[in-house]
Amino acid sequence: MKNILIFAEDIHIAAEKYNKPHIKTAYPNGLHEAIAGVFDPSEYSVKTACVDNIRERITPEILAETDVVFWWGHSQHDMVPDDIAELVVREVQKGMGFIALHSAHLAKPFVRLTGTSCTLGWRNDDRERVWTAAPHHPIAAGVPAYFELEKEEMYSEPFDIPAPEDTVFIGWFAGGEVFRSGLTFKRGYGRIFYFQPGHEEYPIYYNDTIRLILQNAANWAAPAVRRADIGCPNQKPVEKRD
Repeated sequence: MKNILIFAEDIHIAAEKYNKPHIKTAYPNGLHEAIAGVFDPSEYSVKTACVDNIRERITPEILAETDVVFWWGHSQHDMVPDDIAELVVREVQKGMGFIALHSAHLAKPFVRLTGTSCTLGWRNDDRERVWTAAPHHPIAAGVPAYFELEKEEMYSEPFDIPAPEDTVFIGWFAGGEVFRSGLTFKRGYGRIFYFQPGHEEYPIYYNDTIRLILQNAANWAAPAVRRADIGCPNQKPVEKRD
């Protein structure tokens, strides 16, 4: 059984802050519950965390037992303590998988793992066609050549990130923009997947294709062996592996 930890900001706070009550309609129980619902409890043990309980839900002990972290963020990146972000980075270097979702391109752990600004272009409300650029990659297993999202926040190049291991998906928007929407990286012993779709105003995480991609990503990013068995337990984390 794989152990999954899902961190997601409280989007209902964003609904009040930005006067967008329809966010609550898209995800009445929050994003963390929608993402958790992707995983069959007979195959995955899933825990969730948010900003308010981050110190209780993201600890060295919990991360040591976690195979993959899913991280969704938007407007509360600065509220994540630096030491928590560093804990996540160190566990990824030791072999924990990390899936950065949508606006988590600016999440502290992802920025630290990539070492770049991770900035990009954006605007709201556009139709997106997501192309499967690497159909033989495990994350793309069972995914069609392309699929469409009628409403999504537009992200566009240039995307300030280091060269990825693989570009699994490429997004094209009705306005003409393109974006590398599904990317893999390796840091130390850990596997990382960035996946762009998932704006909080639209029920993206109930889309069957999106849910399949998240399942595939979890299975791909999870370490093949327990991280305690990798190398010397007292060795320093590996910064980068090519």
